[in-house]
Amino acid sequence: MVTRVVRSHPEKHAVLAALAVVAILALPAPALAGPPLLCHPFDIGRAPSLLWDGSRAFWQGKAGYQLANLVGDTHALSTPTTSVIVRMETLRRAALYASADGEVAARLLFRLSERLRSSERTGNPEPLALFDFACLVETYRQIADLDRGLSEFRGRSAALRKAVADTDGYALATKVLTMRPGDRAIEFAAPLMTGHSNRWAYSTHVEKARAGASRDALLMLPQRVYPGPLLR
Repeated sequence: MVTRVVRSHPEKHAVLAALAVVAILALPAPALAGPPLLCHPFDIGRAPSLLWDGSRAFWQGKAGYQLANLVGDTHALSTPTTSVIVRMETLRRAALYASADGEVAARLLFRLSERLRSSERTGNPEPLALFDFACLVETYRQIADLDRGLSEFRGRSAALRKAVADTDGYALATKVLTMRPGDRAIEFAAPLMTGHSNRWAYSTHVEKARAGASRDALLMLPQRVYPGPLLR
């Protein structure tokens, strides 16, 4: 059975991202603009990922990309050696593509849940399979919030909310941290899954990210979702 954590509060999050405005969080939490898993592409250098454009908007995929290939392409790119930052960018692109078709979105999430089930059946759950599932859940949720604020996403919310239901991706990400303690990249990623709703998470996880052992060289790049380099 897939590890699943549901949100303890059934109310919807405040739609801060929906209006795509700058939300300034009180220090020491970082100041972020827009949905944090979406608006700022993660710098992955020359690492392979899904075909993308992004020259005019954060949601702009590659013209002509075939959605029929999305599930397989995403699965192939998320190998056991793929870094966390590359996984996040690939899932960001995948979620934006998939959000245009509710059936594709559901199939992609199901494929990630099946990979997680497969690892759980071995008795040795794969932390990155759980991370991918958690990250996609919360990326879908942040896209769903944009339905009310950006015309490009109008009509996409219902299918995405149905797919994620009440699964709490952030809680799953914190479980990944118990499996990979001190992992800077997971600490970097976890608070982004809360949207702008948890200031404590930002300050706590970023502090641990700066103190922990680095497994991901891409964290040394100035990821724009945070103001300035995360790691010194």
